[in-house]
Amino acid sequence: MVNPKRTTAPRPFTVSWSPDRLNRLKSQIRSYRFPRAPVDSGWTYGCDLDFLKSITGYWAGGYDFGAAQVELNRFAQFAAEVDGMELHFVHVVGEARGKRPLLITHGWPGSVYEFWGAIEKLAFPSRFGGDPGDAFDVVLPTLPGFGYSGRPARPIGQRATAKLFNTLMVELLGYDRYLAQGGDWGGLVTAWLGLDHADHVRAIHLNMIGVRPSEPPQSPEEIAWAQHSQGAMQAYGGYFMLQASKPQSLAYAMADNPVGQAAWILERFHDWSDLRKKPFGAVYSFDQLLTNIMLYVEPEAFTTSVWYYRGLFEEGGAQLPQGVKVEVPTAIATFPGEAIYKNPPRSYAERAYNLVRWSELSQGGHFACMEEPDLYIEEVRAFGRQIDQA
Repeated sequence: MVNPKRTTAPRPFTVSWSPDRLNRLKSQIRSYRFPRAPVDSGWTYGCDLDFLKSITGYWAGGYDFGAAQVELNRFAQFAAEVDGMELHFVHVVGEARGKRPLLITHGWPGSVYEFWGAIEKLAFPSRFGGDPGDAFDVVLPTLPGFGYSGRPARPIGQRATAKLFNTLMVELLGYDRYLAQGGDWGGLVTAWLGLDHADHVRAIHLNMIGVRPSEPPQSPEEIAWAQHSQGAMQAYGGYFMLQASKPQSLAYAMADNPVGQAAWILERFHDWSDLRKKPFGAVYSFDQLLTNIMLYVEPEAFTTSVWYYRGLFEEGGAQLPQGVKVEVPTAIATFPGEAIYKNPPRSYAERAYNLVRWSELSQGGHFACMEEPDLYIEEVRAFGRQIDQA
């Protein structure tokens, strides 16, 4: 008889990096032999060589690993086995005291750390002059195969992840009804939560569209969006096709190669962020970028994180069946600096979702919360108020 998949009670988790591991990491960075790059190419052909040399020099010689660990342990974190999968998650019980749970899901190449600038303000708004009625209990799980979550035996998809996260919220944390928010892969996980677990999900908020309607784009605006999206994928989407088709070949190249992993991740952060008004170096600090990278390098999560793309197709993709729609109330927010995954026209989204809120923000890109935390916070608060008042 096959034993049922296990689910265990949450236990406290602390990020802890061993000195021996860090010494080896710094040695690997210092001994890395940088390849040639075309003269004055900048970011045209991939990660900018001068930027990579600068940030990795800081990584090996100036980055405060101890301070980073203190920062990563600033919020309460836990680990638990959920249906047989080890999940790491942040859980901050705020002023809402269990009454307004909010599940936030990250994507690739981000992490739970993307939301560090928003957690306290979402959980304890009165500490920052806000209304305590806007407070949430914040739950931030790490995707399977990422960071300090467990490693699946083979690629896992976003729909299966949604099931795990719903079990986490309902059975382990006791939140029978909750709100959910996400972008990148988190947008797809959140959309599946709204479709498959509507008995527990009050409403969802997306800053990148998740599941798609069964019908193709119809209006001129929708067709123009689809053409733009196709062009963006041709320009920026080579990583996607590789990770969705042959991720293990990339894994062989990147395994035990911290500089290579950093370059691969940094290219996405550069190309997908809103650089219309400020340069890349003004959007994020070296410390922010490196702490996010450390959540791939230190737990050796890069390999299984890229499997997640193959999991999308093995699970069946992101298109809804004919006649199926996400019926829970849905909000979609567009951050205008998004380069590759721009949101579609509202008419397209309305065929897939019960759309109750449509927001167009003034700035910010793919990593919305990390780029523009205050705009992200206010948008999520406004979403929560709207759902409460409905």
